[in-house]
Amino acid sequence: MKQIFGILVVNRPTVLNHIASLISRRGYNIMSIAAGTCEDPRLTRITLVVDCEEETVDQIRKQLSKLVDTVHVADLTKTQAIERELALIKVKAEAKDRSALVDIANIFKAKIVSAHTSTMVIETSGNPETIDALIVLMEEHGILEITRTGVIAMAREEELTEC
Repeated sequence: MKQIFGILVVNRPTVLNHIASLISRRGYNIMSIAAGTCEDPRLTRITLVVDCEEETVDQIRKQLSKLVDTVHVADLTKTQAIERELALIKVKAEAKDRSALVDIANIFKAKIVSAHTSTMVIETSGNPETIDALIVLMEEHGILEITRTGVIAMAREEELTEC
């Protein structure tokens, strides 16, 4: 089951590695991990998506909290969190298919960021389910390559604003 954690850590080298190692040592699969600076340049905000059972969420949260550089850990799974992801999708785009591809992209508010004689690259952002739906529609045209950033998430409430 997909569990989402929002983690605030001290902005230092190796912190991301410590988190990834802690999760993988326990035998959990990291579905995605995204990190970046936040409102305080001394800190980094990490969104961690882990495939684990609901019963282990509290254990993972406690283990993450014990890491020296961890400032705050929140379980965002059951909150009204805002989830977003960015994806680039390269598809076959023969002349006869171009207008259909543009129409599909427009439905999903995606952008055509590159167009060549036989391919198009489509950029989209949104919740992971919406991106999955776009990918399903693009598959019939021939997907050549996909790259995704992984989920970033933020609680709608003030849960992670503690610095």
